[in-house]
Amino acid sequence: MMKIFFLLIFMIPLCLKKNMFWLVQMSFFMMMFFFMNLTINILNYSNLSYMMGCDIISFGLILLSIWICSLMIMASEKLYKYKYFVKFFLLNIIFLMLMLYLTFSMMDLFMFYMYFEGSLIPTLMLIVGWGYQPERIQAGLYLLFYTLFVSLPLLIGIFYIFNSMNSLKIYFLKFYDYNMYLLYFSMILAFLVKMPMYFVHLWLPKAHVEAPVSGSMILAGIMLKLGGYGLLRVMIFMESVSLKLNFLFIIISLVGGFYISLKCLCQVDLKSLIAYSSVAHMGLVIGGIMTLNYWGYLGSYVLMIGHGLCSSGMFCLANINYERLSSRSLFINKGMMNFMPSMSLWWFLLLSAAMAAPPSLNLMGEISLINSLVSWSWMTMLMLMLISFFSAGYSLYLYSYTQHGMYNMSLYSFYTGVSREYLLLILHWFPLNILILKIDYLMIWF
Repeated sequence: MMKIFFLLIFMIPLCLKKNMFWLVQMSFFMMMFFFMNLTINILNYSNLSYMMGCDIISFGLILLSIWICSLMIMASEKLYKYKYFVKFFLLNIIFLMLMLYLTFSMMDLFMFYMYFEGSLIPTLMLIVGWGYQPERIQAGLYLLFYTLFVSLPLLIGIFYIFNSMNSLKIYFLKFYDYNMYLLYFSMILAFLVKMPMYFVHLWLPKAHVEAPVSGSMILAGIMLKLGGYGLLRVMIFMESVSLKLNFLFIIISLVGGFYISLKCLCQVDLKSLIAYSSVAHMGLVIGGIMTLNYWGYLGSYVLMIGHGLCSSGMFCLANINYERLSSRSLFINKGMMNFMPSMSLWWFLLLSAAMAAPPSLNLMGEISLINSLVSWSWMTMLMLMLISFFSAGYSLYLYSYTQHGMYNMSLYSFYTGVSREYLLLILHWFPLNILILKIDYLMIWF
């Protein structure tokens, strides 16, 4: 695991030289293939090195992080074109990748916490430094304070665990079962805000709307998954108290997911709509993890990977439209099929993946999550039915509203997609639909 860490460290000098934008991106792709070919033992931790190691959950999420980071650079070509603090931007992305890599590969709970919080800083810099509107400062503060407010209880909870068992190795924690209400709340609230669960989701749409395309991609692709990863790790040693209290979070997530789906149908901002749809999807993931059963764990993992690719691709599409029209309003982004018929196909492919059409990973994840929630209680069927229906509803609303209709007469010049944009979209869509062929690898790791 350390070898990839050092590869990242040695990429830092590249950022400081001139015209290294695409070389850094190629280095990320190279690192992706190095990491992908690491032999990994599904049933246990492997690739152990000092305080680091990875099992299948970490492995998939680190792969996703490297992939999304390389695509972030590809999507931000405009910064390179206008020479807008490019070196600092690349440095920021490498620092962010370092934080994410260390978060997912740490075997120690305290170190995990440290990097979990550390990933907040580069994300904040992305939003405040390269965002579009003046409200980005407020969005950054929302992001910072929502996360920091609940992270102190998590830290105190970690200290308590260390005090009681003299070790914080994640592997050993599975032999323990803490039956304490206060510890339970302090350990999981930070992850629920990061997910984000309904009621504490307000920072997400704000941060997305103000963030540049790279910020939105990393927020949707990886930041939300940090919460899910944390929950998967923490639920292992909280079983007794989870059995008593988890129903609260399942109810909030499912009812909130339905309500957010309705809210998606009221949005007039492209990015805002995609951001709210993420909250609805993550509601299902929280529900699945909270059922504490086999299907729920598998489904939440698969849906996290699928949603990371799919949501990130949709933000890329929204940005492609924004670069043409300088507006994210649905009233102006109309009739795109007249201008960019091939881009219309990509809208269709990614939105169909978002509403869990086969053969996407989202379908497999949602089937598992529906299995887990219905086996937990048949009453969840009602909410799941509504969420599935409305998720197709807002996806179709977004597609028909942007692609059909009369285009805006104020457009005086226009150009269709360039090859870089089509490559960017195919690199989101291809793994999302091809990974279904290796679904045994993702689904039989327990």
